[in-house]
Amino acid sequence: MRHKAKLKQSDVSKKCNIANTTLSGYETGYREPTFETIEKIADACGYDIYFVNRNTKEQLDTKNIERKEI
Repeated sequence: MRHKAKLKQSDVSKKCNIANTTLSGYETGYREPTFETIEKIADACGYDIYFVNRNTKEQLDTKNIERKEI
C-alpha cells in the first residue's frame, strides 16, 4: 500500500505514530501489526478495508462495523 501511495516509511510512521523500525518490521514480516495498526496504515496510505460476506455479498468496512469486546 505504501509503495502504491508513493509514500516513504517516515511519512507513514509519522501519520500512524509508530517508529520507522516498527513499520519496517511489519513490511519485512519480522513483526505482526495489530488490526488497529493495519487500519491506521491503510488509512494513511489512502485505502479502505472491506469485509465481504461470501454468502450474502454484504459489505462492511472498518468505519461501519459494530465492534464488541470479547
